[in-house]
Amino acid sequence: MNPITDAELAQFQRFIFDEAGISLSAAKKALVMGRLGKRLTHHHLESFGDYFRLLESGQHPDEVQTAVDLLTTNETYFFREIKHFDFLREQALAARQRGQAFRVWSAASSSGEEAYSISMVLAETMGSTPWEVVGTDISTRMVQDARRALYPMERARHVPEDFLRKYCRKGIEQYAGKLLIDRSLRNRVRFVHANLNAPLPEIGRFDFIFLRNVMIYFNNETKQQVVNRVASLLKPDGYFLVGHSESLNDVTQAVRSVAPAIYRKAA
Repeated sequence: MNPITDAELAQFQRFIFDEAGISLSAAKKALVMGRLGKRLTHHHLESFGDYFRLLESGQHPDEVQTAVDLLTTNETYFFREIKHFDFLREQALAARQRGQAFRVWSAASSSGEEAYSISMVLAETMGSTPWEVVGTDISTRMVQDARRALYPMERARHVPEDFLRKYCRKGIEQYAGKLLIDRSLRNRVRFVHANLNAPLPEIGRFDFIFLRNVMIYFNNETKQQVVNRVASLLKPDGYFLVGHSESLNDVTQAVRSVAPAIYRKAA
């Protein structure tokens, strides 16, 4: 295949911005070539311009989602930024003492590690009080992986030992080196395909929303649109968590800061 040109890269920058709101820098040229190159081979195309025209033609609607899946970055692991999970535990215990059901949304759940980390905390704290975790992601491939709940063992390096014993099953034979999330948790976590840059599916309202390490890919206008859209599903007095390198200052008035990377919606 021919190397991608600057003009072709600009086409894919516009494509992923229109589809997902992601601002892809020119420094990502090698990433675009590496991830989309296999699709050129699949369709017997010689250039990235040919592949872009295939996407634009409307004749292969499933291919558009495939390209989005390949161009979106998915980096995650269990119990990332552990202080957030300590805070989640405190608030879940308070909800249990009030006898209130508790719902948490992992809004960019990638392959599911964040959502299952949340579910481990809630399984330990909520007792018989109802709770639910919803995970959404723009990548259908990631949603499928999350539902499968099978992970390389190295992803679990931050999972507490008691949680590993209680909620994870160690793979053997062909699954050696992997872990499977226990069915008791898989049944409590629902994964849904959703594009945060478009109208959201009917998933209800939440006491906690995790939207972490995502906004770094958006420009300011897209950040405002996404955050306000997501925050509209947060209950009054609910909490909105972002990554520690992110801030909602000058992004939205829907929530206010209460701790580093933790925001709360007014009652």
